Amino acid sequence: MRTSKGTFKEILISAGIKGSSHKEGESTKQKSKILHPPIETFWQLPPKKDQKKKSIKSRTAKTIMSLALKKKSKSLQVILGGSHDPKDEQIVDSFRQLVFLEGQLIDKNNDYHTLLRFLRMRDYDLQKAKNMYLNFLKWREEFHVDEISKEFMFEEFNEVKQCYPHGFHGVDRYGRPIYIERIGMVNLTRLLEVTTIERFVKYHVSEQEKTLNWRFPSCSLAAKKHIASTVSIVDVKDVGISNFSKPARLLFLEIQKIDSHYYPETLHRLFIINAGSGFRVLWKAIKAFLDQRTLAKIQVLGSNYTKTLLEVIDPSNLPTFLGGNCKCSEYGGCLFSDKGPWNDPSVTTLLQAMLEVEEENIDDEEQNCSASKDSFDGLTPDNVSIKDVYDVTPSRDDTFGQPVLQKILTLQSAVNDTKSKIQALEAALTDMTSVIEGLGQPIEELKKQILVSKLRA
Repeated sequence: MRTSKGTFKEILISAGIKGSSHKEGESTKQKSKILHPPIETFWQLPPKKDQKKKSIKSRTAKTIMSLALKKKSKSLQVILGGSHDPKDEQIVDSFRQLVFLEGQLIDKNNDYHTLLRFLRMRDYDLQKAKNMYLNFLKWREEFHVDEISKEFMFEEFNEVKQCYPHGFHGVDRYGRPIYIERIGMVNLTRLLEVTTIERFVKYHVSEQEKTLNWRFPSCSLAAKKHIASTVSIVDVKDVGISNFSKPARLLFLEIQKIDSHYYPETLHRLFIINAGSGFRVLWKAIKAFLDQRTLAKIQVLGSNYTKTLLEVIDPSNLPTFLGGNCKCSEYGGCLFSDKGPWNDPSVTTLLQAMLEVEEENIDDEEQNCSASKDSFDGLTPDNVSIKDVYDVTPSRDDTFGQPVLQKILTLQSAVNDTKSKIQALEAALTDMTSVIEGLGQPIEELKKQILVSKLRA
């Protein structure tokens, strides 16, 4: 497999080993099961080639951006889509066809990276991954996830933030978004006064969708490499068994189920800090609800956590209350700022320009395929907002130059061939049944003749 020139951490599981890391190319002597390396490992932006500078004085800013994006469209696709590992591509294609044969049409939830995440979560077992993925699609439909991400309004957002300090803030040294929770400061009684568990779960799902469709792509553009996972920090100062009340358990179990079953492989690393004796007792109970893959990504730390955090996060992206330099005073604190590339105007401008180029590419593909605009659900630059650039892009084919419609036709042809073979087998089975029934009649006649002969005798 092709790997990057940088370093990455592999997740290890074995008796007595909670987690470990080493540089790329190094081998471990420990007899441990090596789980898959970080999901971004094989998706690195190729080295840039020197390009001659051209005069741009006579061009408008919009024209310049459009032309630049057209010239670099392949590079931008590599950033957002990643350069796929050939072995992964083969099994993802097989998985996609398997899902298609189950009656699931190609849509935005069948893109390369979504399928790969479910495959990785089930160690590339096609059948197990398929079952998990189909449950995911069923949940999205029953829970109305698409409607939640577009229509759900969490009016109590500011009040919830006050009694449940949490939020995204900056990126780690690799470029992954950082998510922070201060569990020890949660006022659960007040939280359930300003909202309900049901509404908070919907809010959580909307944030997960925003991370997948907006934060990850924004971080990818800012870092110039594919970003597909988060780094989380959970402060559990003063947390113990008493904090794990029935409402707290219900909320924890529901969110844990959603994250592990429907958003797999989106966590790169979780640091639990300020873990005292009370939490360590609680941790033994919590671990029972977590799978081994998730546990291997978790590092439990005491009060001396700053050095560990600064190894993976620059001080400018780490709040002062975690040992960094950032305060975000103008926003009322770091957990209210939502600081990150996803709110950077320069990234937003680039995304808007990408949307325009993307729509032009769609029009070109439609003409080449002689397909109507209805093939893309009537999407045009006039009725797609900037956020939709990432709601639409994943539904495009992941292989450059091959139209989506062509792939659908290819898969449809495979389905038709399979149906024809099934019909032929059914016809052959019917003929065989008739032959067997025909053979049965002479045998019955022979039995009667033998019986009559015996009676006469």
